[in-house]
Amino acid sequence: MRAGRGAGVLLAQANGCSRFQSRDGLPARGGDDVTPTVLAARKENVKAYRISLAVCADWSAVGVAASLPWSTSATGILIALWLISILPTLDRAKLQQELLTPAGGLPAVLWLLAAAGMTWAGVPWAERIEGLGGFHKLLAIPLLLAHFRRSEKALWVLAAFLLSCTALLATSYFLALWPGLTWRGVRAGLGVPVKDYIAQSGEFAICLFVLLAIGQSLARTRPWASLGLFALAILFLLNFVYVETGRTTLAVTVILLLLFAFRQFGWKKGGLVLLAAMLFAVAIWESSPFLRARLGGMPQEIERYWKENASSSAGERLEFWKRSASFIADAPVLGHGTGAIRELFRQSAVGDNGPSALISPNPHNQTLAVAIQLGLVGAAVLYAM
Repeated sequence: MRAGRGAGVLLAQANGCSRFQSRDGLPARGGDDVTPTVLAARKENVKAYRISLAVCADWSAVGVAASLPWSTSATGILIALWLISILPTLDRAKLQQELLTPAGGLPAVLWLLAAAGMTWAGVPWAERIEGLGGFHKLLAIPLLLAHFRRSEKALWVLAAFLLSCTALLATSYFLALWPGLTWRGVRAGLGVPVKDYIAQSGEFAICLFVLLAIGQSLARTRPWASLGLFALAILFLLNFVYVETGRTTLAVTVILLLLFAFRQFGWKKGGLVLLAAMLFAVAIWESSPFLRARLGGMPQEIERYWKENASSSAGERLEFWKRSASFIADAPVLGHGTGAIRELFRQSAVGDNGPSALISPNPHNQTLAVAIQLGLVGAAVLYAM
C-alpha cells in the first residue's frame, strides 16, 4: 500500500498540471483507519497536490506571456487556468503582506474605489457592472506579486514574452517587405499580422525598454550579449518608426527614453545621450515617409476639427479630451460613478456627424477614464500606483 501511494506521489510530481485527487476533488484519502502511516501518506498526497498546482500555475503564467502578443482568446484561457491553479495554493499571509505594500495594495484600493463607485453612478446596473469590468485586471497585480515571490519562473515569463514578441517582430517585417502576398488577406496595417497597430506598437515599446535595461546591465560583464540585445532593441524601435505605430506609443517612447538616459547615465552623460538621440530622431524623420505621414498631418487634422468639426484621429481625441474635462469639472472629487462614461458622452453629443456627435465608452486616456468615474481621488490613486 505504501509503495502504491509512493508511486502516486511521484506521478503527481512528474505531471505539472495533473491532480492527485479522489472523486470528491480533494487529495486522495486512505481507508477509515487513521494510523501514523496513513497520516504521513495523506500529507505526502497533499504536498504532491499542491506542488502539481504550483507547477501548473508557473507554466500557465509563462503561457500567458507567450500568447499575449498573438491571441486574446488563448490569453484568456491561460489566465483562467492560472487563477484555478494559484488560488488554492496561495499563502494568505503572504498575500496580505503584498496588499500592505504600495505595489500590491494600491491596485486593490483602486478596484475597491471603483466597486464603491457603482453606488453613485446614475446609469443602469448593467452599465455599472460593465464599467467595473475594466478594473478587474488590477486584482491580478497582488496575486502576481505573491506568486512570483515564491516562484523561480519569473525570468521564464519575461523570456517567453520577449521571444514571442521577437517572433511577431519577424513576422511584421516579413509582411511589410512582401505586401503583395495573396494569402494574407486585407488588413489595415501592412506589418500588423494580428490584433491592431496600437497593441503591437505598445508591446514592441515594452520590449525596447526591457532589452535596453538588460543590455545595459550586461555591458561590462558580457559585452557581446549586450550588443546583441541593443541591436534587437533597435529593430523593435525601427519597426514602430518605419512600419506601423500609434502616436501615443511614439510620445510615450520619447519620454521614457529621456528618463532611461538620465537614470542610467546621470545628467552629464545623459545630456550627451539626449543629443545623440535627437540626431538619430532627425535622421529617422528624414528617412521615414510613414512617420512623416503619421505625424505631419496632425496640424491639418486639428485645424479642420476646429473650423469644420471634421472627423479625424487628432480631432476625435481633442473632442474626447475636451468633453472629458467638462465631465470632471462637474464632479471633481468622486466623479460620476463607475460605468458612467458612455451615458455622459451620449448626453453631451451634438449634431449627427463629426467628432462632436461621437458617443464613446472610452476617452482614450487612462487618467481621464478614471477621473470621470472616480474623480480626482481615483486619479490620485492611479498616479500613486
